[in-house]
Amino acid sequence: MTVFSELRMRPAPASSAGWDASTTARLVMAGAVIFVLLVGANLATPLYPLLQAELGLTPLDVSAAFASYVLSLVATLMLAGHWSDHIGRRAALLLAVLTGLAGGWVFAGADSLAALCTGRALQGVAVALATGASAAALRELLPSRPEWASRFTLLASAGGVAAGPVLGGLLSLLPGATSAPYTVYSVVLAALLVPLYLIRARPAIMLPAVSRPLQVLAPRPLAVPGNARGAFWLASAVGFLSFAVFGFCLSLAPGDFAQVLETQSRPLIGLLAALPLGASALSQLVTLRGRYTVPAGLAVLGGSVILLGAAGAWHSPLLLVVAAVAAGAGQGLAFRTTFNEVAAVVEPLRHAQTVSTVYVITYLGSAVPVLGLGWLAGLAGQEAAVAGFVLACGTAALALSVLTLVRAVRRHGRS
Repeated sequence: MTVFSELRMRPAPASSAGWDASTTARLVMAGAVIFVLLVGANLATPLYPLLQAELGLTPLDVSAAFASYVLSLVATLMLAGHWSDHIGRRAALLLAVLTGLAGGWVFAGADSLAALCTGRALQGVAVALATGASAAALRELLPSRPEWASRFTLLASAGGVAAGPVLGGLLSLLPGATSAPYTVYSVVLAALLVPLYLIRARPAIMLPAVSRPLQVLAPRPLAVPGNARGAFWLASAVGFLSFAVFGFCLSLAPGDFAQVLETQSRPLIGLLAALPLGASALSQLVTLRGRYTVPAGLAVLGGSVILLGAAGAWHSPLLLVVAAVAAGAGQGLAFRTTFNEVAAVVEPLRHAQTVSTVYVITYLGSAVPVLGLGWLAGLAGQEAAVAGFVLACGTAALALSVLTLVRAVRRHGRS
């Protein structure tokens, strides 16, 4: 299959041309694309305080710039989350990389809030196109090990989000603090185009009828197989809540972290913002099973989020670090377990669409609460708004922990 035949949704004549990559190489490529795109989408985290000062942005403006990425991501998942089933995984990833390059270029040269939002929106489109395609490709490459396919998906996703702020802070030390990170990112992302173009792609799993090829790309209503609905709603609830915490860490929290540590070091601020995401990514490497894994993970997440607020109020750097790491570890265990339950019961033909639907709700957690936080900060001040936000998120996580504990106990009793 050539790229052009994939985009036209037409099977190409059999050919030995192209790179016949091994399964390992294909796994690396599928994970690398979503990883690098998410790195680029989060390079701006330690730059927000600098952009606030340069462009005169308010907390609500920063929330709007962050949310424009999430909202465009969610919209694209809803409109095009199923495209990779029809045009092929490789073609969808290529489109994602090209869109990501455009988004990074616009954001790097932004001199207004509108330009920032446009660049962030393009980055959201790129991540959305890659999300379902990457997850489905990993699942297809590991058909007998769906749990590891899910782990690789979450490891690449959480790892990319965690690495973005750290690399953004470090690269901002180069000349052109707000543009240098995106120059380096663009070079790396462009390099991925070469193996993606050369690789001998597998055919799409659902080629359309010849008479109406574009009809299959039309938006579809969000749908989940009946046998997966219970697992889907639990994974979506855990995802929404935990991504609300991550959204806070990646948008307004860097300013708070800087005050706690009394520093303006962008690499240090980026590292602190990345701690929860890094802990979440590393937790994917830990094999921990049991009926109480989800309640325990949510309890750790809830308590740690409340401690994050306390660290800011008490100006305690040690408590800030410990709470951030614990929050990420708790989230990683809870979300991985619930995500695996969804992936295990969905047939391959519905995998990309179902995963995209989970991420629609999950990513909304990064946008809606953060927009509300930015609005509240403008009314009551950032310190009071953050205190209320972490208390609400922590309480919600603890309540969900109790509900999942009751569910686990009842299941155990029935068995």
